[in-house]
Amino acid sequence: MGRLFGTDGVRGVANADLTAELALGLSVAAAHVLAEAGTFEGHRPVAVVGRDPRASGEFLEAAVVAGLASAGVDVLRVGVLPTPAVAHLTGALGADLGVMLSASHNAMPDNGIKFFARGGHKLADELEDRIESVYEEHRTGAPWQRPTGSGVGRVKSYDQGLDQYVAHLIGVLPNRLDGLKIVLDEAHGAAARVSPEAFSRAGAEVITIGAQPDGLNINDGCGSTHLDLLKAAVVEHKADFGVAHDGDADRCLAVDHTGAEVDGDQILAVLALAMREHGTLRHDTVVATVMSNLGFKLAMEGQGLSLVQTSVGDRYVLESMKEHGFALGGEQSGHVIILDHATTGDGTLTGLLLAARVAETGRSLADLASVMERLPQVLINVPDVDKSRVKTSAELSAAVVDAERELGTTGRVLLRPSGTEPLVRVMVEAADIEQARSVAGRLADVVKSALG
Repeated sequence: MGRLFGTDGVRGVANADLTAELALGLSVAAAHVLAEAGTFEGHRPVAVVGRDPRASGEFLEAAVVAGLASAGVDVLRVGVLPTPAVAHLTGALGADLGVMLSASHNAMPDNGIKFFARGGHKLADELEDRIESVYEEHRTGAPWQRPTGSGVGRVKSYDQGLDQYVAHLIGVLPNRLDGLKIVLDEAHGAAARVSPEAFSRAGAEVITIGAQPDGLNINDGCGSTHLDLLKAAVVEHKADFGVAHDGDADRCLAVDHTGAEVDGDQILAVLALAMREHGTLRHDTVVATVMSNLGFKLAMEGQGLSLVQTSVGDRYVLESMKEHGFALGGEQSGHVIILDHATTGDGTLTGLLLAARVAETGRSLADLASVMERLPQVLINVPDVDKSRVKTSAELSAAVVDAERELGTTGRVLLRPSGTEPLVRVMVEAADIEQARSVAGRLADVVKSALG
């Protein structure tokens, strides 16, 4: 069996790859593994379970809840909430385990399961590996030890989660947002209620789009992966700026008052300078991934800040932050982690802090974001290839060497197998956009021929 867990939990097409049986089995396995690790010792275990609005989340949630309860874990069902809300509530309620059902920015037919450890932190790789191993062992016939009678888990709805999470977000803000007009694109996702509520309570005038989830329309032509609607709405309403989330609202991208995109690198740059000014940017360092634009690195260096780069995936950003005591990190895609206030990327929190900076300084988002200049960057996703052979293909390695020789010191190449989808990402930066497109196109062709 290939590894089920990717960089962000277990994902696949719901009811095809990710079945009710798999969701139930993994939940039982997670309960047993955490019990073995001593997490439940001396008390009755409790889990927080939430989901995004996908239709498949309804039956997958039922399977997860059934699996946990059958293993003796009491369950608090918090309903449709963002991933960072489930992580926050896992910690705030003193739960032993959190489970989020979402495929984030993926299309509606997909879904996923993400486990959080006590405190709302992502599970360590070794625990995920152990969960897989235990799941497989019992899937092939070994019987579970099952509690009976009063030992089975009890299931309750926890309806206070939304208000509790919003209160947490408002409490983090350094200043109010009065006087700002902001358009929010909720991707018909998990933040459709949370984000408008938080921005409104903080004082902003809010206009929402993509805030009518019906279980089928999540991420459909809207949200952080489709910014055209937000760009048009910001200009139409003469808003100060716009904020876009993905389906589970662990991402935030923005659009300035002119309709220009403000990506995760620029958001990180704005927040880094704000945090340094407030004395909360520990070690004057920001953590980002190797996918960050070279312009971001140059901007941070120009401001006297240090940049630590990790592998792609917010879990690796978070690991570096925790290991070295850094306060801010994130990805170009909009995952931003403010470790003093969240254990994972939090799109609503990021958007609120970005708005707070605009309100505090009286400067436009476009002006604040101009602290960095994005170098031309082209990203091509190549689907339906053997992504496991990216590092071993001699043909592909030779093509990368040729591309790097052509770009010289003014650009760079990055080939990366996706951790959540069956594709290879080809990224090329260059001083000239046409050169970047040409090199990226040639490399994508080689990926298809060499790995197809």
